[in-house]
Amino acid sequence: MGLKQAFLDHPERRYIMFGGKGGLGKTTFSAAAAFWLASQGKKVLLFSVDPQASLTDIFKKDIFGKGPVPIMQNLWAQEIDADSHIRTYQDEIRRKILDMYGMPAVPEEIENYIQAASAEPAMEESAIFDAVVDVVMKGDFDYYIYDLVPLGHALYYLSMAKVYDEWINKVTKLREEMREYEEMVRRIRRDQTNEQDQILNELLYIKNRINTSAGILTDKQKTAFYFVVVPEAMVIDDTKKAALMFEQFSVPVAGYVVNRVIPRDLLKQNIPEYLRNRIAMQDEHMGHLQTAFGKQLMAQVPEMERDVTGLAMIEKMSAAMFA
Repeated sequence: MGLKQAFLDHPERRYIMFGGKGGLGKTTFSAAAAFWLASQGKKVLLFSVDPQASLTDIFKKDIFGKGPVPIMQNLWAQEIDADSHIRTYQDEIRRKILDMYGMPAVPEEIENYIQAASAEPAMEESAIFDAVVDVVMKGDFDYYIYDLVPLGHALYYLSMAKVYDEWINKVTKLREEMREYEEMVRRIRRDQTNEQDQILNELLYIKNRINTSAGILTDKQKTAFYFVVVPEAMVIDDTKKAALMFEQFSVPVAGYVVNRVIPRDLLKQNIPEYLRNRIAMQDEHMGHLQTAFGKQLMAQVPEMERDVTGLAMIEKMSAAMFA
């Protein structure tokens, strides 16, 4: 089955993700898939959850932090501004502290903590994935194409989502068990009962957001995850390891797409020995890919003669992917 047939046979898969090691062509494939779906009359949003987003470069249009930007008929693209979402986080935390404890201003030591916590590397990823929930929950599009962060970041997020979920479950259970003592607590410290209820509500809100964002990545009916690989030994080995890890987190891997395959027709021409050796090496690695992934190999995309930027080259890439 090819990539085109997989898309046609599974219209229920509204969330399409291309992932893999950095620099293999995830963004290019995401753009090409979005282009193809839009050309079929589907309303498509392509958005990047990679802090080093490059959709602006691909489309030659400034879209960073501007929300969904129209690219062509039926196609919009969006690059999420993580810094903006982190600032929103900070403002929400300050407001909730003031509301919860009735303070006139956030104490300096708490403000310092908020600033320090926002500098955590994981905060950027959390802000991006939280923004994903906002985008998807609106349901304005037929298809959502994710230009995912590199594999390590995606796996980190999934693992942390599981840890956070288990932690919040325990805290929530403890809080709910305390409700039988509510009357006694109210008599002793009336002000704290309301505070704890607010804290419980906040924990449940966070849990829902985590479950929603992680659930998108693991929805076997609506989500299709495609690994982008190239015919090189190290990439193949890393992809096999990553596929096993994704399986542990129940990510529905729908297939593998091979990029940068040197056209074998070149062998009919007078080409340098170096290039002949490269083609022979790729042939060997394509055999390894076939052995490892078999029918899940969905497409082989040739090495393009120049960078895939602008709609003309994206259309060419799309034609190769969905041949």
